[in-house]
Amino acid sequence: MSLDLAPDRPPTAVTEAAAVSGDVAVSAAEEARAPLTPNALRAIVRELAERPDQWIHHVRLSTDERWYRRLVADDDHEVWLISWLPGQSTGFHDHGGSRGAFTVALGELEELSLGGPDQGLLIRRVPAGTARAFGPEYVHDVRNTASGPAVTLHAYSPPLSSMAHYDLRAGGLVRTSEEGPQQW
Repeated sequence: MSLDLAPDRPPTAVTEAAAVSGDVAVSAAEEARAPLTPNALRAIVRELAERPDQWIHHVRLSTDERWYRRLVADDDHEVWLISWLPGQSTGFHDHGGSRGAFTVALGELEELSLGGPDQGLLIRRVPAGTARAFGPEYVHDVRNTASGPAVTLHAYSPPLSSMAHYDLRAGGLVRTSEEGPQQW
């Protein structure tokens, strides 16, 4: 199954100049490798969340751990569907240098992140209909602290190649492990 959710991109100065010079193939390949912006990723997950007929039939609930399924795997981005039962969480993790966005399609989650040396730990309630977007260096912990299940849609660009996990200690985040696509 392939959902084509990539937003149309207007021509850039690079592609227009390449068209004039006749070097369109190289520029198109370079453009395809360019990561989507966090705002573009947010638009992708919001649009998909508004079309539950495209994903709701895939949702599964697992008491052992969060359940997930990749819905889109393109050269420049991917989209994941994740379900969460109460008490399930990611732990602090990064996205291996990818930009990302997620939206809560059903239920409610909580997101923890570090707001910098002066702000400490930030805790955000993320109800259904809320979308969050972030850059390539973002580290957070997402968890279901509600009394019912939740379903989220996540987009990453470029597609995830690794994820590092962290423990939150008195001195800040300490990297504890890394996983790659073979673990997903």
